[in-house]
Amino acid sequence: MSRGMMGRRSALAGLGGAALVAGLGPAAAQTGRAGRAIVGFPPGGTADSVTRLYAERLRAQGAAQMVVDNRPGAGGRLALELLKGLPPDGSAFAITPASMITIYPHLYPTSLRYDPLKDFTPVAPVCLFSFGLAVAARHPARTLEEFLAWGKTQRAVDWAAPVPGSVPHFMGVELARKTGLTMNHIPYRGSAPAVTDLLAGTLQAVILPLGELTAFHRSGDARLLAVSSPQRPPRLPDLPTFAESGFPELVHEEWYGAFLPAGASPATVSALHDALATAAASAEVKEVLTKIDLDPTIMQPAAFRERIARELEGWGPIVAASGFKPDQ
Repeated sequence: MSRGMMGRRSALAGLGGAALVAGLGPAAAQTGRAGRAIVGFPPGGTADSVTRLYAERLRAQGAAQMVVDNRPGAGGRLALELLKGLPPDGSAFAITPASMITIYPHLYPTSLRYDPLKDFTPVAPVCLFSFGLAVAARHPARTLEEFLAWGKTQRAVDWAAPVPGSVPHFMGVELARKTGLTMNHIPYRGSAPAVTDLLAGTLQAVILPLGELTAFHRSGDARLLAVSSPQRPPRLPDLPTFAESGFPELVHEEWYGAFLPAGASPATVSALHDALATAAASAEVKEVLTKIDLDPTIMQPAAFRERIARELEGWGPIVAASGFKPDQ
């Protein structure tokens, strides 16, 4: 296992098994049956770890038993399809990355089995994260400008993002379109094998969540050239943003967000929102997420819905311009 992955897992170790007690869900509280926090990815990944971290803090607030229900498959779509069909009584909610809500409708316009605006009730984002472009330490480029100049001398630049159709994938596509570089995207099953090949010299660059790269940057095994956040990361003040480097269109922050099924009552939404807000404000959540370059963040449900609608609209032309067609 890579050092970066080991660091992320050790930071989140011991934060709960499958059965957790959480302070949400009137139906679960009244009947005594287990509530569910649904996540569309397997145990050990970032989405699963974030869900378990929040569930552990919700347990400290008391109420019904809570089970973290992993439903991996179809790039996170299966979990949301499940949530869509459940009662909106607060007995189940899902935590999902933004891409399943804001990008997938454009990738799967005829086959997606949920409508992100009609089939779910947004509760709150629970954290934000950004993406970094990195090269191996042996690469001659020390800045994004040098990397682009080097790339123009190459027949093609082999690079990777964690999932085709994800935010970092489209960032690379947009970077190639803006600069005229020939960038050959190599698909990988996750970040770890892509980083392994970057360090081995098989890949020339990666665009990955910042937390997947900082350990290698600090150790000197890789070199971060730019970050997609609006401002420089506090923990990496010398790392320039894409905007500073002349690419404001590559400013992207993705979120993990909590959703209930459509039709959830205002009281149910408020109860879950307030429980998540209390968790996000706790010292434990702040410490753990900050160590892996995630920013605990909460906003009101109405503001969250507005953000979703805005991002959903914004990704449409980006996906269309890319020409990317995923396997169904």
